[in-house]
Amino acid sequence: MKILGIDYGTKKIGLAISDETNTIAMPLEVINCDENVFDRIKEIVENNGVERVVVGLPITLSGNKGKRAQETEEFVSKLKDTIDVDIVEWDERLSTRFSERILNKANVKGRKRKKQVIDKIAATFILQGYLDSL
Repeated sequence: MKILGIDYGTKKIGLAISDETNTIAMPLEVINCDENVFDRIKEIVENNGVERVVVGLPITLSGNKGKRAQETEEFVSKLKDTIDVDIVEWDERLSTRFSERILNKANVKGRKRKKQVIDKIAATFILQGYLDSL
């Protein structure tokens, strides 16, 4: 069984996928929100034998759900209408900030290059956190 990790954003959605043993999360791709994201996610789920999807829920540092969390919950609701697998919401606090640090330490140069990969790195952090909790 594989697990798909999602870092939802209003412009781009980062995706990561687990290995077969659910030990390691690996970056997969970034989907632009102007594409038909639900069809693309359904295709990835079906083609990769995904049985669970973990969506990062942006809880505030104080533990509350803000506007972004509500938008993410709406996305999850639509996703549940599209795919027939278990969907889990996972606290994603600071996943993007950690991703930025990793890219800086890896000496990834250029704002454009960082923007191309930050979302799938954040999805990888979200998924790895979930895998580690299992």
